[in-house]
Amino acid sequence: MTIKVFGHKSPDTDSTGSPLIWAWYLSEIRGQKAEAKLLGEPNTEAAFVLKKWGYDKPEIITDVAEDDKVVIVDTNNPAELPAGINGADIIQIIDHHKLAGGLETKGPIDITIKPLACTATIMHNLMGPNADKMTDGIKGLMLSCILSDTLEFRSPTTTEQDKALAEKLAGELGVDLSAYASEMFEAKSDVGAFSDAELLRMDSKEYSVGGKDFRVSVLETTAPKLILDRKDSLMASMVDVAKEDGADQVLLFVVDILNEEATLLVPNDLVKGLAEKSFGATVSGNTVVLPGIMSRKKQIIPSLKV
Repeated sequence: MTIKVFGHKSPDTDSTGSPLIWAWYLSEIRGQKAEAKLLGEPNTEAAFVLKKWGYDKPEIITDVAEDDKVVIVDTNNPAELPAGINGADIIQIIDHHKLAGGLETKGPIDITIKPLACTATIMHNLMGPNADKMTDGIKGLMLSCILSDTLEFRSPTTTEQDKALAEKLAGELGVDLSAYASEMFEAKSDVGAFSDAELLRMDSKEYSVGGKDFRVSVLETTAPKLILDRKDSLMASMVDVAKEDGADQVLLFVVDILNEEATLLVPNDLVKGLAEKSFGATVSGNTVVLPGIMSRKKQIIPSLKV
């Protein structure tokens, strides 16, 4: 049976590239037939990375069948996985997020969760000496995942291990790190073709705090004005998106990669109070700038209070 390797819904670069990396490793090094899958359309940066390194977009699946053999990467949260995930035969998890709980397995499995910035970095470690067998395409995907998840080493999640590996891969590929990161971020910032609802769901996680269910959305960009110019319609769309997704509120953080700050849209008193309690912010309008806030995982989610 072919092993299905996939990451979380609303796939970003790490959740698009890492399934391809690990499917390659399982198939070519371990001799286990494996295929990368996606749980949704990749974002614009991930789509750029696929084209850059010569990969077709993996098949998008909406669920898994009973006893499908699967490897989960870049998440361990059932809310970000297919509805039937606990009926599948989960054989491995590779992740860098906090343990969410709720997954069930049919037996003991191989789990690796490390406090690194990127799943692809963990995969490099797991490959050991076999990492030397990576093709240029696989190296390119790995480099892209690291640059994306670290925001070119600006994110507080960045470790020396992530940075050293990215520099090593860039050297082997003959890639200028800063120039390539700029290309990636430019692609990520090209969101003009997306509806407000698509933007709100593009890079989002479900999170509950103080009895409230939030969809915490982050848009990382080098051109925040293109998104903030749409703030009125985005805030209006939050109502329907929250209702459709069973959330009390959508939180949208527009992360300015170059200025290393986030702007939170403030559509109502609930978000106003959250911004003040969570980040010590003073809110006087329908947006608030949060200096130094770059990471949902390390800075936003752990800080949320209502």
